[in-house]
Amino acid sequence: MLIHRAKVASPGSGSHPEVTGAYTIDPVHSTIGFSVRHAMISNVRGRFHRFEGLLILDGADPSRSEAYVSVQTDSLDTGVADRDAHLAGPDFFDSATYPLMTFRSTGITALGDDEFRLLGSLRVKDVELPLNIDITFGGAGDDALGNHRVGFEGAATLRRSDWGLAWNTPLDTGGVLISDKVTLALDISAVRADQDAVS
Repeated sequence: MLIHRAKVASPGSGSHPEVTGAYTIDPVHSTIGFSVRHAMISNVRGRFHRFEGLLILDGADPSRSEAYVSVQTDSLDTGVADRDAHLAGPDFFDSATYPLMTFRSTGITALGDDEFRLLGSLRVKDVELPLNIDITFGGAGDDALGNHRVGFEGAATLRRSDWGLAWNTPLDTGGVLISDKVTLALDISAVRADQDAVS
């Protein structure tokens, strides 16, 4: 599960008042994914299928914006059922004991007109540590059903062992089976629920 407090602006602009409001993340049109090096030679990619979130955006004063996302750790999918069960088990997420993963933001640094560094803390199992996520605001507009949407892309790199996901096994040829470094990739579409949430 992820929680983020985000300053948001439209591409090419320091503010974008029309995005102001509360938004719910649309899991059907969003992706929370990850990749990790396997056997020292290739990457395994996966995603989480069940998550939810709330964004409260202030387009005129992005520093007042907030967001919350919750990810169910047992919803991970790497395309191999046995591997997914191992990842959800005690060696990694221990989803039966810790069903949610969370990220809570604490601030943001502007990197450009539509690029930001989101500052916050990621909680996995019973460990909560700082994590920065680089995000890009993709824009805002109405969809075919008249829903007002905003979009973001994000990426972050972390060391899984810092959060207690340290399981590994050595290879006969040297090195380890799974890299400690994990790359997170977010592609978020959110639908406005209450445009008056930020006054």
